Amino acid sequence: MPLSSIPSLTESSRQVLRVVASSGPITRPRLGAILNLSKPTMTAVMNELGALGLVAPIGSQQGAMGRSAAVYALGPAAGYVIGIDVGVAQVRAVAQGLDGSPLAAVELKIGKQQRATIEEIASIVDEAAKAAILAVGSRGQVLRSIAVAVPRIVSKSRLGQNKRRSPEAVLQRLRHSVDAPILLENNVNCAAFGELHNGVAKGRDIFIFLQVGVRIGLGIVIGGKLFRGFNGAAGEAGRIPFPWSANEVPEREGIEHYLGSDALMERCIAGWSTNEPPASARELFDRAEQGEKEALVWVNKHAADIGRMVAGCIGLFDPGLVVLGGGVGQNPFILEEVRHVSRELTWATEIASSTLGANGTVIGATRLAAHYALATILGETPDATVVLSSNEAVGDEPQPSFG
Repeated sequence: MPLSSIPSLTESSRQVLRVVASSGPITRPRLGAILNLSKPTMTAVMNELGALGLVAPIGSQQGAMGRSAAVYALGPAAGYVIGIDVGVAQVRAVAQGLDGSPLAAVELKIGKQQRATIEEIASIVDEAAKAAILAVGSRGQVLRSIAVAVPRIVSKSRLGQNKRRSPEAVLQRLRHSVDAPILLENNVNCAAFGELHNGVAKGRDIFIFLQVGVRIGLGIVIGGKLFRGFNGAAGEAGRIPFPWSANEVPEREGIEHYLGSDALMERCIAGWSTNEPPASARELFDRAEQGEKEALVWVNKHAADIGRMVAGCIGLFDPGLVVLGGGVGQNPFILEEVRHVSRELTWATEIASSTLGANGTVIGATRLAAHYALATILGETPDATVVLSSNEAVGDEPQPSFG
């Protein structure tokens, strides 16, 4: 059922659909109890939603009094969504129902990585989406929306300013291939959204997600929603000028140039004094976990630097919870030192490592697409930065590197 054919739902029907989408399969009596709806109202609601195919009975459950109660879930007309994470080395696509039920997962490698053109990446994104749709098959009646996470600032004010380099350019093929709204979102914001709904920050009203890897980024959740700022650039923590010293001039994006894993390895290799230095951040951490003394020194130094960054973020946002993610940040080996240094510099705040790993961004993108789709069905205003309609050309020339 396309969005245009969904009639305006009654308030009671909207309430029920929202609960079914958020809770998963649930009995009719339980729905009535949660929403304080009478039996006649519940009968009318289930008839309305059932006729539209938005909910459907999937079985029954024995109640405490011995009576059998029908169990309802989202129906086929509720449709499904796809989240896509456009990374440096791969494109991940995940298809889910609006209630988070898994349908398909696809991962395609980006062969040239840093040298790949916009056109080449656009082709891989399109291929990943098509593969996910094919894998869903008959289990998904309607594709409601696609959310795409990109490693760029995403802003309505920037939309279309530079068609050769803009984030929406990577979707040029996809917009011709699918008949569904396409959401653009920053990748770190998506990772934060994933933590909010599926990770260690589930149910939290306010927290920050600090990504530490090759790059530095911050996802900010306030009032249970992503805070994007005036230009869509809130959380671009890597752009903080650094260092601050009487003898040095702060440079643009200095904190990222210092805290990023590439810079860490440059310092580590230059200062390594014993045997052969590690060739990558992963090897450095592996050797530290095995107890190699010099590796431990370098890892603890880096953890202390991250702890200082965390302390600054706590002072700015008072978030109650800081979630550490990214290739380096999510490593639990640094957690205690980050907590220790942060605690010495600011007030006590919960700090936790992400449990979603490399899938955090695509999980967040998928949940973002689901929230958009549900809000649209309910007749509400969706929370989204940039929504691109399908079947619109963005440009057809091979473009410079997206990385």
